[in-house]
This record gives sequence, structure tokens and C-alpha cells, in this order.
Amino acid sequence: MQGNPTDIARQLLAIESLLGSAEFVPAKRNPLPTLDIPAPAQAPVQAQAGPGENLSPEQKAHALAELDAKEIRGCKKCPLSKTRTHTVFGEVNPNADLVFVGEAPGADEDASGRPFVGRAGELLTKMIHAMGLTRDDVFICNTVKCRPPNNRPPAGEEADACWDYLVRQLQIIQPRVIVTLGNPASKGLLMTKIGITKLRGNWQQLPDIGPGLAGIAVMPTFHPAYVLRNYSPDTRGKVWSDLQAVMARLGLTLPKQNGQPTKTAEHE
Repeated sequence: MQGNPTDIARQLLAIESLLGSAEFVPAKRNPLPTLDIPAPAQAPVQAQAGPGENLSPEQKAHALAELDAKEIRGCKKCPLSKTRTHTVFGEVNPNADLVFVGEAPGADEDASGRPFVGRAGELLTKMIHAMGLTRDDVFICNTVKCRPPNNRPPAGEEADACWDYLVRQLQIIQPRVIVTLGNPASKGLLMTKIGITKLRGNWQQLPDIGPGLAGIAVMPTFHPAYVLRNYSPDTRGKVWSDLQAVMARLGLTLPKQNGQPTKTAEHE
């Protein structure tokens, strides 16, 4: 942060109140180096109609429920089906303008069948609230629908097995913006080898991974679990900057000192 010391102090207080206070600080670790570079220039992508483009919110909800009940809950495409307690489909708004995509369920998510309900989930909820939204306004999911044992990163075959499910979720929802949380989700959805420290803070376009999805705006940012491990004003400030860019793209009013952002109407 640069500028007048008084303004800097106010910004830090805003970040502190919006993304949590020092009571959540874990053991101190050195944050990974961050290189903020412009995103590579991308040519406009010609959009194609997707399966969810002409569906009503009720039809989207039905399509998502069918995908979950008929395919994902009983999925045995990879070895994770033998160790899971529950599949974790995602939740909650089938007509959301904004979708958050993480890596994989953890122990709390595996036990409950819901995404982002542990400590990282609590922070994600605070991040969503800081934008003037609630979890009911957005859709939250992971690239992989079952928990890898010991919370290890998903293996290639596991991510591949769930890829079609993620694509179809996004096709049904048809969001305006996707926020990818962390390295695996960002690299996977954007089909890139560039790491999150270089990707974050720079708008990207979703590649042509399926009809109706090419060109959707993507904002990569740090995973909430990373923020908890590197709980510094610098890390939280970067995440808040990324969320503010998303708010601007969606037409949400930036928060004032004693106010809250104004939520836009859901797209039809």
C-alpha cells in the first residue's frame, strides 16, 4: 500500500474488519513471494450457447439436483469413491452471477456433504459478506467432489474424473464471473501452468471448455486456507483487492465506512 499514512491506516482497518481480525492468526509463516504481472493479452472469445442459457432459475435448480442425485452421489470413476463419506456437490444459488471454485473437500466437508464449512469456509463466508452478499447469493463448489485422503492434493486421474461434472455445473449456472481459489482450481479451469501468485489480481477469460462457457470472466485469488496460513495485512489486502475488482465487474457498490455494498439483481 502506498499513500498518506492516515489513509493507509484506514485501509488496514477496513481489511481487518472485512476479512477477519487477529484472533484467527495461526503460527507465523513467511508468505510466498507475489509477483503482480499483467495477464497475457487475450483475443475476445466467441461465445456459444450453453445448456443453461435459456433455463429459468427453477429449471437450473432441477438440472443441478439431477446431476447430483443421478451421477455424482453414486460416482465410482476414481478410487476416492472408496474412502469418501459424502460427495460434495456444491451450493447454493443455481442462478448465481458469481461462482467460487476451490480445490477439493476437506474433512469437515466430507463429513457434512457441504462445501467450505471448516475454518477456510468461515473465512470464505466473511469474504462473501464483505462483498455485500451471502452464501445464498452465490454458488460454491470444488474441482473435485470427493475428499482425497489426508487432505492431499487431488491426483490427475481424480481431477479428470470430476472435470465433466464441474463443466456441466458451470454450463447450467451460466455465471457472469468465476473466482478461482488457489493454485489447483486456477490452473485447472484456466488450463495454464502459471501459478496463483502471478495469476491473482488479473482478469482472465475462461477457455472453451464447453458450450456456453468460453470467455466468462475469471478472477484468480488466494485460497482461504492459504490466507489463514499467511495471515498478514499484505495477503488479506491482496485478496480484498481481488474481491473489489469482482464487485466492480458485477456492479456492486464498493463499501463505505459505515455502509454496505448494494447487491445487483440476479441475471435472467
